[in-house]
Amino acid sequence: MIKYTENASLRPYNTFGLNAKAALLVEYTAEEDLPLIFADERVKNRPFLHVGEGSNLLFTKDFDGVVLHSGIRGIKPASQTEDVVLLECGAGEKWDQVCEWCVDRGFYGIENLSAIPGEVGAAAVQNIGAYGMEFKDVAVAISVYDVEQNKNVIISASDCQYGYRTSLFKQPAYRNRFIVTHVLLSLSRKALFLLDYGNIKAALLERGFSLAQGSDKRKPIRNLRGKQITLHAMRETICAIRAAKLPDPHVMGNAGSFFKNPILPKMVYDTLKGEYPDMPMYEVDDTHVKVPAGWLIERSGCKERHVGDATVYPLQCLVLVNRGHASANDIIQLAALIVEAVQERFGIKIEPEVNYI
Repeated sequence: MIKYTENASLRPYNTFGLNAKAALLVEYTAEEDLPLIFADERVKNRPFLHVGEGSNLLFTKDFDGVVLHSGIRGIKPASQTEDVVLLECGAGEKWDQVCEWCVDRGFYGIENLSAIPGEVGAAAVQNIGAYGMEFKDVAVAISVYDVEQNKNVIISASDCQYGYRTSLFKQPAYRNRFIVTHVLLSLSRKALFLLDYGNIKAALLERGFSLAQGSDKRKPIRNLRGKQITLHAMRETICAIRAAKLPDPHVMGNAGSFFKNPILPKMVYDTLKGEYPDMPMYEVDDTHVKVPAGWLIERSGCKERHVGDATVYPLQCLVLVNRGHASANDIIQLAALIVEAVQERFGIKIEPEVNYI
């Protein structure tokens, strides 16, 4: 089914809650709809933007073109063995509902990505990540509609150029060429967990689990009686950690992490560490580390910064929130002030993770 709406509000399609408008909004429910949409005279030769829930977008003004939104649903195993399940998901599914679906069925691998807002298609484009893992770690293949060739194509994950919050689909040459319709994920049926990031271990200890150490980053967790933690308990822990420091976009408009965590050469980090001994980091590889942008923002004196109703969220400075009536310009100005403050204090230029439209 295809629905066309002229002069449509985009408030439901951006989690900042900004009331930008689209000249034409097209909502569809099947990959077979896409050739029909792009053959329609109302869509032909007009700029278009494909959105999910808009949890990574900042509409700076009305969009004078076509905004598309996928309603392609479905979560189903494509194949299973004793150890592995290949899971096919429609691009219009909410990502966290896929996480919950997998946990309920004992499929391991994406529990650390629980409670991330947005839809499956956007997860594939953005290469979402949290608590030591990214979408690319479980992705096998991405099904897309090729707008230029007017056909469906399957792209292997190894060809998607996945990196930190980026992919082939974000490159200028492909941004408006490929529309994600389905993803294929590889999940485990073995009870292994990824613990070595953030405060997962501390949160589990608070819940009464003793952490058994091992050589592999993915390891079983057992309490003092030897009882293995459940997948549900792991998801609940991740959700609780996120809820404690991140605002609900349905209550207070925000796009989650507004900035990327900068990746620095170890030599640069070591120099800064001499001046700021408590500067945290996570190893990326043998020569680079990732520094939490939230820490940099807070230490740059931006914890209380605001422009109009756009403000830094005090529990997690990586998040900018709309306290009710912020304009896009308020958010843009606040972000610019933060970038300048971090640059002046640390000599590090942080970049927005949010896309300005």
